[in-house]
Amino acid sequence: MEQKNFPPIADILIVDDTPENLRLLSVMLAQEGYKVRQAINGTIALNAVRRMAPDLILLDIMMPEIDGYEVCLALKADPQTTNIPVIFLSALDDIVDKVKAFSVGGVDFINKPFQVQEVLIRVKSQLELKTAKQKILQLNAELEKRVQQRTQELEIANAQLKKMAMQDPLTELPNRVFFMQQLKHLLLELHECQQRKFALLFLDCDRFKVINDSLGHPIGDELLISLARHLQAFLKPTDTLARLGGDEFAMLIADIESIEDAIDVAKTILDSFNQPFKIQGREIFLSASIGMAKATPDYTQPEYLLRDADSAMYRAKALGKSRYHIFDPSLHEEALSFFQVETDLRRAIAREEFTVYYQPIIALSSGKIAGFEALVRWQHPTRGLLSPNFFISIAEETGAIAAIGSSVLARACQQLRQWQERGLGTSTLSINVNLSVRQFASKDLLERIDLAIADACLDPCCLKLEITESVIMDNQRASRVLQQLRDRRIKICLDDFGTGYSSLNYLHRFPLNTLKIDKSFIGSWNNSSSSLGLVPVIINIARTMGLDTVAEGIETREQLERLKNLDCDFGQGYFFSRPLNATQATELLESSPQWD
Repeated sequence: MEQKNFPPIADILIVDDTPENLRLLSVMLAQEGYKVRQAINGTIALNAVRRMAPDLILLDIMMPEIDGYEVCLALKADPQTTNIPVIFLSALDDIVDKVKAFSVGGVDFINKPFQVQEVLIRVKSQLELKTAKQKILQLNAELEKRVQQRTQELEIANAQLKKMAMQDPLTELPNRVFFMQQLKHLLLELHECQQRKFALLFLDCDRFKVINDSLGHPIGDELLISLARHLQAFLKPTDTLARLGGDEFAMLIADIESIEDAIDVAKTILDSFNQPFKIQGREIFLSASIGMAKATPDYTQPEYLLRDADSAMYRAKALGKSRYHIFDPSLHEEALSFFQVETDLRRAIAREEFTVYYQPIIALSSGKIAGFEALVRWQHPTRGLLSPNFFISIAEETGAIAAIGSSVLARACQQLRQWQERGLGTSTLSINVNLSVRQFASKDLLERIDLAIADACLDPCCLKLEITESVIMDNQRASRVLQQLRDRRIKICLDDFGTGYSSLNYLHRFPLNTLKIDKSFIGSWNNSSSSLGLVPVIINIARTMGLDTVAEGIETREQLERLKNLDCDFGQGYFFSRPLNATQATELLESSPQWD
């Protein structure tokens, strides 16, 4: 009986420090017939690869000790592992992260939360490319032996492999590889003849994930195929359209007179989305954001032009989606600045460069200090003391806020306990600590809070956690978590009240203790009684619901008197004190100040 040769089962190594991601990816790939191995950190992954090299690696970026970038660099530095394709999976979505991922040797980049179909397609594509390369090597070896006999067969095989390597399997459009080659060719022509002007358009669908999640990936795939055909209708024969991955498309608009020609194409495409796509009897409306970069002789590498168009696309999304934006150098400078701050942040956490300042909160009825708000500051080694405005948004986006927030919480609890042991302040002296959206959504939030309280031997009723409206509006488990905090006798303060959603509905739903009136309401007061605005309304709402009120941004005696007349409970601002370091705050408590 003739023995059949079955293709070997592809061996895939998944590296991720999140067990849920490991489980989901493992089940998903195993169901497709792949052999799957797992590693929970970079060190284990490198050891596993040295023992037995996999066919492909799915690699997370944000991991403790050794991050994904370092793991990839180590693999590429070893001749035994340098050819293993690495696909990065990460929640990081900035252009700098993508550029860095490819610069260290990654072959692809998938954003978290990932889509199952996208992961499978990209894994399959990379394995096919690897198989194609192996086939080429085999064919070349055979070619040395039988050059004359195999010439025609080799040409056919190479043509098939080229099509596989250059074509997106879903839409049959050119893929990223072909697009980058075409872009490189046009840039060479531009340097030789500066009259050859062209522009690059980077298109990304808005909220495409919602379509996949609600209608299913098969419909999502059909929609992408229809979108590809739709976009082709707006291009000239000399233009190039490619699918870069997911719902991202790139267009080379050739032979333009000025950037206005490319703008006209972008406007026409955006206007065309007024009509729905018809998929399996459904009408689906789609919108997109387009980034645009004009090619100039200053561009020496095709990756740079694609990077800049991508940056412009993200700016279009930030400005409200369903629009186009033209790249300007400030976007690249912002990306570089973001990357530098992110790098410095990671070092700052390891070096404990963050410190806590304390701003007193005054009981307006007595004029005495009722507590402090803990405010983080960054003691940067070269830039000096930095306020949160400089780094908090980046810390939120990169996930560094979790480590920073935990440190602030622990230090604030320890400091309050020290004041209590010294008999400073009132017996009810409290500490307010801010919780970010990302911190509140973390699964180990309660454990971190319990640990900070236990380590400081602090009475939980002395701790007040400040959250913003976005925290409870964007988190489905908010009510349960807040109730668990209330059960611990920890108080909840709603910060910046009046500037966001401000629905009385959620004031009833969530167990809150305090409303903090945003400083913008206080700062807008003038000599007219009509300028009190919403402040009396907010105070009356709080009183009706049994909540305390804290007014932020008090800077003048007149503002203080008005708030006292309105029966506001507490006040905070430069009129009383700027944020102080621990030593200064201790000296303030020792002086027992009182503001009449």
